[in-house]
Amino acid sequence: MKVYINGEFFGKEDAKVSVFDHGFLYGDGIFEGIRLYDGNVFRLDEHLERLEYSAKAIMLDLPWSREEMAEAVCETCRQNELTNGYIRMIVTRGVGYLGLSPKNCTEPQLIIIADKIQLYSTEFYEKGLKVITSSTRRMNPAALPPMVKSLNYLNNILAKVDAVNLGFQEAIMLNDQGYVAEATGDNIFIMHKGRLLTPPSVSGALVGITRQTVVDIAMELGIEVQERDLTRYDLWISDEMFMTGTAAEVIPVTEVDFRKIGDGAPGDTTNKILEAFRKRVTLEGAKI
Repeated sequence: MKVYINGEFFGKEDAKVSVFDHGFLYGDGIFEGIRLYDGNVFRLDEHLERLEYSAKAIMLDLPWSREEMAEAVCETCRQNELTNGYIRMIVTRGVGYLGLSPKNCTEPQLIIIADKIQLYSTEFYEKGLKVITSSTRRMNPAALPPMVKSLNYLNNILAKVDAVNLGFQEAIMLNDQGYVAEATGDNIFIMHKGRLLTPPSVSGALVGITRQTVVDIAMELGIEVQERDLTRYDLWISDEMFMTGTAAEVIPVTEVDFRKIGDGAPGDTTNKILEAFRKRVTLEGAKI
């Protein structure tokens, strides 16, 4: 594996950042998870736009143009001879001193890792996931907006720990008002009485690239889509449920909090959306 760091490529064992980097010390940085399908970097421009928005939100000036970052992503894939895989793009504040102030940090660091990934086995796409609601609440958007993909994921990790310790693959996270926010790393959708429902970002949901792709697909299929606050009750009585994310893609959910969703199998609408998504991923984006 070759890892991109600030314009150079390093072997996996030699890819290093300083222990004084604010990304390491304080989680002071941002990232994007991006997918590569048959030599096509899916919706790369949208990912880079979101990265730029995250940077602006935390007052981190990016010294690279979008074109330069896009080429760096594509070249990392070429260097690793990948045509299908997962790309992790990281920007840290840079090297500074101990202490929270970022004013003494040097230039931001751009790190790109490209590798293979399979978050869930084929079995879960065929049979669906069983998930549980975590006792760990999603951070309030007034503290850190969920639109910012920061390097500090401890809130989500604690919820993931809850799920794993109880024998589940994934957990549902509620916000501080008790509404559904998202899973630990994925957006949530439910089908109920012919409508596709998903929590809004103000409830604590990330504005996901895959999420938006699913919304686009659903509208093309003639399915009404609504963003609205959802409770656990809404999930329990839904006809279908699935989660979306760059690594997860579109993954069916067939049980929530020990309650069967629908008839306990991935629903027809979920399967149609997943099929349409897999056809789209090689068509929208940047060829390496």
